[in-house]
Amino acid sequence: MFILTDQWRAQATGYGGDPNVRTPHIDRLSEKSVSFQNAVSTLPVCTLYRSILMSGRYPFTTGMFLNDLYLPAEELCLAELYKKAGYDTGYIGKWHLDGHGRDQFTPPERRQGFDYWKALECTHNYNKSVYYSGDSPKKRLWLGYDAYAQTGDACRYIKKHATSGKPFILIVSYGAPHFTHHTALGNLKAKYPPESIKLSPNVPEKMKHCARKEAQGYYAHCEALDSCVKDLVAILDESGIADDTILAFTSDHGEMLGSQDQNPRQKQRPWDESIRVPFLLRYPPVTGEGGRVISRVLPTMVSVTWKSAGCRKNPTRATW
Repeated sequence: MFILTDQWRAQATGYGGDPNVRTPHIDRLSEKSVSFQNAVSTLPVCTLYRSILMSGRYPFTTGMFLNDLYLPAEELCLAELYKKAGYDTGYIGKWHLDGHGRDQFTPPERRQGFDYWKALECTHNYNKSVYYSGDSPKKRLWLGYDAYAQTGDACRYIKKHATSGKPFILIVSYGAPHFTHHTALGNLKAKYPPESIKLSPNVPEKMKHCARKEAQGYYAHCEALDSCVKDLVAILDESGIADDTILAFTSDHGEMLGSQDQNPRQKQRPWDESIRVPFLLRYPPVTGEGGRVISRVLPTMVSVTWKSAGCRKNPTRATW
């Protein structure tokens, strides 16, 4: 199971040293995981990173060098390999690899091997979030704050497969904490009054007011997703499949939040705040009850997930 967030920088966790954010459940997960301290988003933009995750290839090889492009059908992707190995494949949440319009229906032949489908190309309207389900082109609406509803759906998927014993790969792809930051839930925003937020020393004075305003919603989104991680970890435990499940938690890129004199909400910058992302990997038979930290640089996810893939639909193009 892969928990993918959007624009969550590595520093913005309790275990990562942020003095503001409350992420007790992710912190607890880190204690039982391999934590890659220097995981780097090779190209810190949504579509670009996601194309790397799915294909194991650099964007300048696949042509995915801008947001809102279509990942070519010829690419051999993650779900297709798992499907060939007998796994059920599921995807819930933000996709951003179809390139046919952010609110448009993605038909099965453009889903890169994912069968269970409750997803949308892209939205950051978290409280009025639409999606498509299965083969129907009818728009549906996640009830309430979308990450909570998506988590509930993921828990049902996991429970069903735990009961049936059928192996699965599931990607739960959240839109938060990517801006719009003001759409975070009010009860969580209240925990982060802007005047109390401690900014990094590399945020210049002229940026501080704006940075604190954006950080309030940013941290509130992070805390909301922390509760989602709690539920996903719990359902693996309750279903009795935690020891048989490789669980990854990460993000596609980070967020500057005013650091280095860069505008809040900015990414696409060669600074730690933009390119470094959280990356936890838990597999109890290997990681055991105690976690460990790896400090060497890990580019994106490619070297872990795809190093041994070694096959392509088009053998004339480069392989990992």
